[in-house]
Amino acid sequence: MSVTLLYIEDDREIGSAVSADLREREYAVRWLESGEGAIEAAEGCQLVILDVMLPGLDGFTVGQRLKRAYPELPVLMLSARTSINDKLQGLEFADDYLTKPFHPDELAARIEVLLRRSAAVSAEPLRLKHLIVEPGSSIVKEAASGREIMLTGKQFQIFSYLLRHLGQILTKEQIYEAVWGESYIEGDKTLMVHIRYLREKLELDPAVPEIIETVRGIGYRVRG
Repeated sequence: MSVTLLYIEDDREIGSAVSADLREREYAVRWLESGEGAIEAAEGCQLVILDVMLPGLDGFTVGQRLKRAYPELPVLMLSARTSINDKLQGLEFADDYLTKPFHPDELAARIEVLLRRSAAVSAEPLRLKHLIVEPGSSIVKEAASGREIMLTGKQFQIFSYLLRHLGQILTKEQIYEAVWGESYIEGDKTLMVHIRYLREKLELDPAVPEIIETVRGIGYRVRG
């Protein structure tokens, strides 16, 4: 079965050349010239290749929206921007970041790595304390009883974002902006309320959380 890639690039010359090369490597390619319709086009795709500089919505915004809609879908950012701040901004949600110009063989190698990693994550349930998480199907269960824990869309998006950065301390700003796609306003309690409800579902004792840890003055972390 062919692997389908969603490729979003507004430069027609680059887009045509990269699409042709990827098809020669036996990938099916859906090429868009803007982020419009990206959510619908990503349905059934195994990976997204996303340029930062796009007409209308920029690649960072499109990528964050794609990750909210498809938390397990790998996103590879492409950009002529080489500053460390741009890379860090992209890597807050993306799985890899490749600067232009690049050799087609390097792009192909990065795609292969992400596809292998994605397949491994999807195939192997993750054990966290008393929970089992099945990333490929977005299912969270109690290990002892096998009971499925039903999460709302926002709750799963928050938990999934923390899981993608397992062991890392994430700031409230990072989590809020990745999940809601908006700038965090200091003092906003929205994320805190969602974390509280999430803990009520996931933790054995929400007052003493073992899954989602609070790192005082910074944010939250899920330990591996």
